[in-house]
Amino acid sequence: MANPFSRRLYLRIWLAVVGGVAVLTLVVGWAWRIAAEQNQNAQNFSPPSREMVLRDGTGRVVLHGLATRQPMPPSEGLEFRIESAQGEAYVLQMAPRPPRAERPGRPGGGPSPHPMTFWTRPPFGFVWMLALVGIAVAAGVFPFIRRLTQRLEALQRSVQRFGEGDLSVRVPEHGHDEVADLARQFNAAAGRIETLVKSHKSLLANASHELRSPLARIRMGLELMGGQQPSPAFRDEILRNIAELDQLVDEILLASRLDAREADVGTIEPVDLVGLAAEECARLGADLDAGTEGLEVSGVSKLLRRALRNLLENARRYSQGDITVSLRRAGDSAEVRVCDRGPGVPPDQRERIFEPFYRLPGASERSGGVGLGLALVRSIAARHHGTVHCVDHAGGGACFVLRLPLRT
Repeated sequence: MANPFSRRLYLRIWLAVVGGVAVLTLVVGWAWRIAAEQNQNAQNFSPPSREMVLRDGTGRVVLHGLATRQPMPPSEGLEFRIESAQGEAYVLQMAPRPPRAERPGRPGGGPSPHPMTFWTRPPFGFVWMLALVGIAVAAGVFPFIRRLTQRLEALQRSVQRFGEGDLSVRVPEHGHDEVADLARQFNAAAGRIETLVKSHKSLLANASHELRSPLARIRMGLELMGGQQPSPAFRDEILRNIAELDQLVDEILLASRLDAREADVGTIEPVDLVGLAAEECARLGADLDAGTEGLEVSGVSKLLRRALRNLLENARRYSQGDITVSLRRAGDSAEVRVCDRGPGVPPDQRERIFEPFYRLPGASERSGGVGLGLALVRSIAARHHGTVHCVDHAGGGACFVLRLPLRT
């Protein structure tokens, strides 16, 4: 599991800035302290008293005593106080030294006991150190910031391409921070939008094809009549095609309303699944096995009835025997199973059959239908926070399992 610092970009930026400022502050404080100590030592340095002997040209002692250096600014030179053995005090003053470039060679000379190096002389001595620290901090932070901006630029380019109509564009996902999470959310949203657009295109293409077939049959029949009185069989065929058109248009409109989340599809109310299943089973002659009573869910009654009816009609279309509807309580959900004795559904097709206008190979020729019934069942289940899936039926056939949350 990623730690919080790898998942929170603002924490990483904050730590980088705080760390850089802390290092810079410590270095500046250390340099200032060294400079202050060196300056204080240079100004307050007072060597111990030494014995001094002053002789004339003949070697006779003129002055003999203890000499002590007096504190003075370097710009005013040096001053020594000499006390003779008789108690008399003398002052020896020396002019400031000339600049280093003008000094003659001093064999035997040496540096002062506590020299002040140039990089410790305030206030400008350690400016170069601050510059080096600033360059180091900038060089250390730049790769991190640049990598972040590159990821944001990639996301920006992908969003721009997506807005221009390239629905297949995706953003590379790296890391676990906010930018990576944003990239994952963008990819998920782009995938959903691409799927929705493809679904709508497929819906329009298939709907136009399905609408064209009954219309073509009606037109052909009218042309064959040639103004004659239609026979009962022909009239029944015309009515069947019109009913097929009416059903297809109704299913397409319902599918569109279910896809639009903001569309009003009915009033939410308590629905007794046992009573609803009993009515639909009686209408189609299916067997009902209600193992419990009082299975109430919150939903739109007409939509739930439509879902159960579509499952029963689909089972009747393919079944070669009895159809059984069983209701059970499964935890906090109600489970409705519609089982048939048909040819069953291959495992690799059990998800595709819920796609709009998808039918098993050869199903349209032998069984009719337009391929929207199961797609509507899944959309209705999703509207009620439920699920639907297909499983094998023991002894042959298929079972469609509809799960809906119970009313609390």
